[in-house]
Amino acid sequence: MSFDTNIDIPREAAQIIDTLHNRNYRAYIVGGCVRDSLLGKTPKDWDITTDASPEEIKKLFDKTVDTGLKHGTVTVVVNKSNYEITTFRSGLSCSKPGIEGDLELRDFTMNAIAYNNEEGFIDPFCGKRDIDNLLIRAVISPCQRYMEDPLRMLRAIRFCAALNFEIEENTLSAIRENCGLILKISPERIREELTNILVSDNPMKFVLLRETGLMRHILPEFDRCFDTTQNHPYHVHNVAIHSLHCVSSIENKSLLRWTMLLHDIGKAVTKTTDNNGIDHFYGHPHKSVYIAENILRRLKFDNKFINKVCLLIDHHDRKIEPGYKSVRRALSIVGKDLFLDLLKVHKADITGQNPEFLTERMHKINMVKEMYYEIKKKNQCIETKDLAISGNDLIELGIEPGKEMGIILKKLLDKVIDNPDLNTKENLIGLLADKNFFNKIVESIFHAKGDLK
Repeated sequence: MSFDTNIDIPREAAQIIDTLHNRNYRAYIVGGCVRDSLLGKTPKDWDITTDASPEEIKKLFDKTVDTGLKHGTVTVVVNKSNYEITTFRSGLSCSKPGIEGDLELRDFTMNAIAYNNEEGFIDPFCGKRDIDNLLIRAVISPCQRYMEDPLRMLRAIRFCAALNFEIEENTLSAIRENCGLILKISPERIREELTNILVSDNPMKFVLLRETGLMRHILPEFDRCFDTTQNHPYHVHNVAIHSLHCVSSIENKSLLRWTMLLHDIGKAVTKTTDNNGIDHFYGHPHKSVYIAENILRRLKFDNKFINKVCLLIDHHDRKIEPGYKSVRRALSIVGKDLFLDLLKVHKADITGQNPEFLTERMHKINMVKEMYYEIKKKNQCIETKDLAISGNDLIELGIEPGKEMGIILKKLLDKVIDNPDLNTKENLIGLLADKNFFNKIVESIFHAKGDLK
């Protein structure tokens, strides 16, 4: 089958196909690059499929990398660009040989189209038609495709979110029937698909995980949030829908979107209702941090990412008043690197709440942001390393290195945050000479030692 559209194959990829053709092998670009080209998008990768074996491919090209020999894949390097070449797939479930047999084993019809300049499009499963209809349809048997690789269930939802397509009815219902198979998939692969859904232009499609039953297997903690209502003047949605609205309203950085997904996840286990029927969630930020950390570790995120998400969640409900002292205090606790991200989190949070209060609360956040830039411009002290006095200075004053030194510097920082003009070496030494101030430091050191016991 051929279409009016032609694909402008990159020169290096075309050279690879020509080299294979010249040795009497069949070769095509295939999969996502064909789909994206038909959608008018620029493909990130250009994958090639051929009837040549990996060994034959390696003989034909000067520079190759064994990236997936057990799957029949060799990477060919041309002009510092990588191109994956895979031998035609085959198997017991494959009814046809050659390129059509290969396409028969692919996941969705939109990904089961091959192309080269000589033959045009090979589209035995009407993938072009489904692309035109914005439809995700499994090739031949959705249940069979999911049993071959259960991750395809998540991929269907990811494509739905990324392309704003709908999932064909049988393809969708088969996910419900087979959702338990997702437990066979590694956390790393699940993490990648979930992240791609969240950072897409349509993260509300995340609800399909709930509707298909996948969520109760991979994110049961968030699944419970759909059943956690919020009868409160500030809220109009249950916890899950509120969280997804927050995800949608923040920029599509994985750090921020995972933060908004999980920022209220502790509400499901902290909900109380007062005598007036108003729901409260006391202590939910702390509980959300605990649950979020467990989820992120289960999904094998790295420690740096986990720590940042948890810090933002811990302070997502923090009241930062539009006053310089309040802003400096928040900066000192959250840190310079994450403060603007925290303000983005605050904005997203209130965007997902009752719109009646939106304008006033947004104005306060914008005022806080302006004050942050003023503090930054004046280079005011908000960390102990910014103090005009250092640990070496304290040693010269006769203070021994250790935990006590850290407590002293923290107490000095507290004073400077309240009054930035105090941040001179002379003023800080003067503070240490103040009997009342020094007695408070001694008391703090005493309590710290008691905590260590």
